[in-house]
Amino acid sequence: MGAPIAIGGGGLGIAGAIIFLLLSVLGGGTSGLDDLVGVPVNEGVPQSERFSDCTQSESGNESEDCRIVGIVNSIQRYWDGELQRRGRQYTLAPTRVFDGQVSTGCGLATSDVGPFYCPPDRSVYVDLAFFDELKSRFGAEGGPFAQAYVLGHEYGHHIQNLTGVLDRVQGDRQGPESAAVRSELQADCYAGVWAANAVQTGILEQVTEADIAEALDAAAAVGDDRIQASTRGQVNPETWTHGSSAQRQKWFTTGFRAGDPGACDTFNRPL
Repeated sequence: MGAPIAIGGGGLGIAGAIIFLLLSVLGGGTSGLDDLVGVPVNEGVPQSERFSDCTQSESGNESEDCRIVGIVNSIQRYWDGELQRRGRQYTLAPTRVFDGQVSTGCGLATSDVGPFYCPPDRSVYVDLAFFDELKSRFGAEGGPFAQAYVLGHEYGHHIQNLTGVLDRVQGDRQGPESAAVRSELQADCYAGVWAANAVQTGILEQVTEADIAEALDAAAAVGDDRIQASTRGQVNPETWTHGSSAQRQKWFTTGFRAGDPGACDTFNRPL
């Protein structure tokens, strides 16, 4: 096991062997987005060789693909241990990487949807081109921990699915106090909780202030108010589905400072 190599301004280095390799690449699919119900998963043409070299720390520190594998492994290792401590069973969830379009257990989706979690097949889906769009389209600075924030958020939804929280979102999908917004902010908080415990997973070597700044910048970039202001020229909280930039930063910070998912009760606390 080689010595860790720092990336991202000195933080988020991958330490040791990358052992889970839970990523799988999808090909094929059709364009458009259905109602996200009842469509079987179509894994297309597997291209797992894309990640075949992601077995050592050096790979994770030199390759974006392998870095993402390391991040996902760290997130899942943390939640596996955390849920076990709480007497719950954690189910590993793959990150399915696709290009342009994909058929999932939730329906047909294109890259326009952005990264998402599909409850029926318990998978996280991401077109890696989104991380470039995070900078070019949403105005974020980007960086390794911006990617980590996005993945940590989506795996936060996986925790919500395993614990039954996602059931509360049905029928209350928009508005500043909606269950949808509360769910998204809780996922931001869970991302912060993982970040606080990332080094303890043994996969990441350190998390720096610069890393957290990248995460907070990314959280602000995808706030409903900021997106509405830039695309529509006005802000309408009644149509929010994810929360404001300030709220997203607040709840990521809450999770990071506490390092405990118990701090993430967005359903019973002021947003």
